[in-house]
Amino acid sequence: MTTRVILDTDIGTDVDDCLALALILSSPELELLGVTCVYGDVHLRARMAVKLLRLRGAEGVPVCAGVARPLLGRRPVYWAGHEGQGLLGPEDAALAPAPEHAVDFLVRTVRANPGQVHLIAIGPLSNIALAFLREPTLPRELAHLTIMGGAIRGPGGFHLPYAEHNIRSDPEAAHIVLSAGAPTTLVPLDVTTRVRIRPAGVARIRAGGTPFHEAVARQVELYPPFRERGFTYLHDPLAVATVIRPDLVRLTDLHLDVETGGEHAAGATLARAPTADAPASAAVALDVDAERFEAFLVERLAAPIG
Repeated sequence: MTTRVILDTDIGTDVDDCLALALILSSPELELLGVTCVYGDVHLRARMAVKLLRLRGAEGVPVCAGVARPLLGRRPVYWAGHEGQGLLGPEDAALAPAPEHAVDFLVRTVRANPGQVHLIAIGPLSNIALAFLREPTLPRELAHLTIMGGAIRGPGGFHLPYAEHNIRSDPEAAHIVLSAGAPTTLVPLDVTTRVRIRPAGVARIRAGGTPFHEAVARQVELYPPFRERGFTYLHDPLAVATVIRPDLVRLTDLHLDVETGGEHAAGATLARAPTADAPASAAVALDVDAERFEAFLVERLAAPIG
């Protein structure tokens, strides 16, 4: 039985979003109902997603542009400036998202399929927060919500920042989502910074021999941190992989709060053991079988299409 998923993504800055979408498209266990784009130039992000879907032969999957700015507009949008390079060309000028807004798509699709949709969120949580505010029953109508975000900074994690990008970019949205009561798994920096893709893995993906494989490999190679250090972290693909292979990570039930103010800690994800007054709000990944996940990802992305 396949798991029906929606991917909410800020594809285009870190290559990990591209790899996450590619993993979904390469996994027969998952049925992709749609892609919703969030944060910054959401139309450019949507065009990137449409291009990858076309290269994979999945043109029927809707891609919807959503919320471009944080809910309160208090923080500038981070924009690296290389989004779309090496993927979109002049021949792709006509690519465009579906006319439906991402929030409308999320609400409509989940309500039409109660208990059947697994939402995978790998960007700032603005789209999902607005969907939850618009339809307060929506969190309970999801089959599950998996979020890549946050930094718990447990033992061995003090090198991590106080706040991770997805949560820091819209802390108010993260607070709304993490306190809404949806059945949630959080995959934070504590585990995603332990998994990497290296040149040998990229070469194996390219050896798949199709324009899709070439595009995915090229996107990794063009990502500036990969060029600088010879690897990049696999934040978002790990979140997707936990939907397919939950045993890749060790989960701990925790109560989470999101700091929405403060000079140093705005966007920090604060975790504590659940109590009667502060019940568990997410199952949080605190350990990962890094070697097995890295091999799984490369094998899936390098596999023949068909």
